[in-house]
Amino acid sequence: MFTIPLIQRYIFAELTRTFFSVLGAVTVLTIFAGVIQQALEKGLSVGTTLSILPYIIPSMMPFTIPAALLLTVCLVYGRISGDHEVTAAKAAGISVMSLLWPALFLGTLLSACSLILTDQVIPWAEAKIEQTIVQGMEDIFFERLRTTHGFSDGKNGLFITVADVDGRTLIQPVIEVGKRRSKDGKKDTSTTLRAVEAKIQVNVRERRVDVMLRDAYVSLPGQQSLRYTGWKKFSLPWDAEPRKLKARYLAVDQIDEEMRSVQYAQRDARDRETIRNAMALTMADFDQLARPTPTGKAIRERQSWYHKLHTEKHSRYALACSCFFFALLGGPFAIWQAKSQFLTTFIFCFGPIVGIYYPIVMGMMTQAKQGNFDPRIAMWIGNALLCAAGLAVLRRVMRF
Repeated sequence: MFTIPLIQRYIFAELTRTFFSVLGAVTVLTIFAGVIQQALEKGLSVGTTLSILPYIIPSMMPFTIPAALLLTVCLVYGRISGDHEVTAAKAAGISVMSLLWPALFLGTLLSACSLILTDQVIPWAEAKIEQTIVQGMEDIFFERLRTTHGFSDGKNGLFITVADVDGRTLIQPVIEVGKRRSKDGKKDTSTTLRAVEAKIQVNVRERRVDVMLRDAYVSLPGQQSLRYTGWKKFSLPWDAEPRKLKARYLAVDQIDEEMRSVQYAQRDARDRETIRNAMALTMADFDQLARPTPTGKAIRERQSWYHKLHTEKHSRYALACSCFFFALLGGPFAIWQAKSQFLTTFIFCFGPIVGIYYPIVMGMMTQAKQGNFDPRIAMWIGNALLCAAGLAVLRRVMRF
């Protein structure tokens, strides 16, 4: 039966206990130093901020876990090395590699956890954050209507006046959507809705307002007014510019599906461009060949989106695996320094990581998103440097 040596169990227990303490401290400091302050500055209420806080924490974990692990490894191995426990273990015939296995195992475990966080938990948490914010916005929206009998959003062209508010039902509402000055500057172009009562739901994700009207009177710009009896549902645009989809908030299987969709759209756009050029050559319309086309712009936009998706996919794997390489570098480095003052070891180890590793990773990520490098290689350059440095320090430690 396989049994884990006592010293490895001891070191792993120390690493685990210290890691969760450090991670908790780093997370709390990050929350109070940045997240809450930024949320309040953006106009979110204290209640809304506290309600979305449990969903914000998973988004921070992929960045705090590697730093917390490195600090933990430097603390534990720096202490046991500074107290000559490593020397005693060597004298008893225990290799340095045996002492490092708990750190490498913890690094591997945390790498897997980081990948699960970025692939599954963060997209779910982002959806919950948006849902909570929308709920808070709706509460503020109805409360303003209840107290002032009016709501205006000039930027997005939404204006509402009501006689009263009963729960979430508007009494005798007048709703104007898309109220903007026309190009000739003479009149506003907007859709006006009047009704006996209405129920409204603001869909922030799709940038629209869903309205249920009873006995509605609708006035459309440049068209004859319409009258409806009973309940009638309208979906009206709130903002002309939709919210852009972000690759970070997609799971890997969704990224793969989106990449396949982009490739299909690119092939279709190129086929259309080829047919257009062939027709222009047939008709000897050389001016048309020289003019830029919307199809060409669409191809470039889809290509840019494809590079971002491809980079996000491989950066997710590479950054998650950085936990293992941080442990591979931090453990031998702390033993080599043999200082119980772990902060000195941490600074000497983390300084080059901040000054070299992260700039290289960010630079390669930017270049990969622009299509200049293959992300399957570019996103692993930083980890390769950490691995080389860790093996060099490990070799030096094992020789003594």
